[in-house]
Amino acid sequence: MFLQPDLPHHEGLEARIAEAILPSLSQLGYELVRVQVSGKERPVVQIMADRADEAPFTVDDCETISHAVGAVLDVADPIRGEWMLEVSSAGIDRPLTRTKDWNRFAGHVATVELSIPMDGRKRFRGIALGADDQEARLKLDDGNEITLPRSNIRRAKLVLTDELIAATAKAVAPTTMTH
Repeated sequence: MFLQPDLPHHEGLEARIAEAILPSLSQLGYELVRVQVSGKERPVVQIMADRADEAPFTVDDCETISHAVGAVLDVADPIRGEWMLEVSSAGIDRPLTRTKDWNRFAGHVATVELSIPMDGRKRFRGIALGADDQEARLKLDDGNEITLPRSNIRRAKLVLTDELIAATAKAVAPTTMTH
């Protein structure tokens, strides 16, 4: 079984779902960007993925992933009762969940929300300077650089800017399919 060396961090139910679907995604030529489960009555399982070959993500990719992942989750049955599956591309203002995302988009504006406050704050905004397995670096608007423990990052994402749009102009617009 082939697993990505640079995986997003998940916990609990989302980690169990990620573990169940990773082999199928990898075999089909996709990389997992994020699993997110939201809602209580009829939960929505959102699978965000990239193509491993870095080609533009299409509706056909969503359909391929939806069929494969839907079948895996039907068998694994990680959620009791009814649920919905939503498959999407990471989009332009994508989440920064993997080391490769932080490094690929270094130089672009990002926002970060921490689980535990650091220097009295939970939210930071600045220029992404890259990351390794343990830490991510930002140059804040005031010019100071900060190093954030990756294990404390609750959420990080790119901010939609003209520079980011220009840098990703070759990519197809964000794509989503609900199953």
